[in-house]
Amino acid sequence: MGILNTTPDSFSDGGLFCSVSTAVDHAARMIAEGADILDIGGESTRPGASPVSADEEMERVIPVIEAVSQRFSATISIDTSKAEVMESAVYAGAGMINDVRALTEAGALEAAAKLAVPVCLMHMQGQPETMQEKPEYSDVTAEVRKFLSQRVDQCLQAGINMSNLMLDPGFGFGKTQKQNFRLLNELDDIRISGLPILAGLSRKSVIGQTLGIEVNERVYASIALALLAMRNGANILRVHDVRETCEAIRMVEAVVIEKL
Repeated sequence: MGILNTTPDSFSDGGLFCSVSTAVDHAARMIAEGADILDIGGESTRPGASPVSADEEMERVIPVIEAVSQRFSATISIDTSKAEVMESAVYAGAGMINDVRALTEAGALEAAAKLAVPVCLMHMQGQPETMQEKPEYSDVTAEVRKFLSQRVDQCLQAGINMSNLMLDPGFGFGKTQKQNFRLLNELDDIRISGLPILAGLSRKSVIGQTLGIEVNERVYASIALALLAMRNGANILRVHDVRETCEAIRMVEAVVIEKL
């Protein structure tokens, strides 16, 4: 899953792909590099980010989704928590919903059920504005799994098919460095009923906290975390650096196949 933010304030690539032309060019590049899914978002959810209105979010993403869907066959994911954005995005060509709030916002659960596209449910403690202030857990893996299990139950009750669900532990969303590392080591423990797991660790602050490097210097560490996530059970990797990650994955797979 390649990341395509149409926001002015995302932590890594804010302001780079705000026009339709630059967004489409970046989509083309990521697809050529090996992306199967393009995750298009119009509202930053970085720590400390302020919310935007649904209208502003749609102004940012809908023209890009329309342009990308007309040109490419890759699956488009809409990264949003708002029901109205979900609906407009799917009608414009998106085939998946990626919700950091796990369909807890008003109308989101009903919208996802009606749209009948795959949905990724993510765990977040708190809200982006404050989530990194003092995140606390007695057992981070168990609590994340419990939350996601409850959300899966709510989705099933709302009429969403189990086959349309996937899970994301929400690395960096209300978690400390230590909590992120534990979740990564125990990633497969959050799996519920065999559902796919999405992992998003690309360029995140846990890398900066560990290595003391800036966002634009985190490519190699991001690849290392992606490979660890894959080893520990991730089925989808959400990344900024598609070519580099795909090459690393192919190399690991080639060695593993040879070993077998």
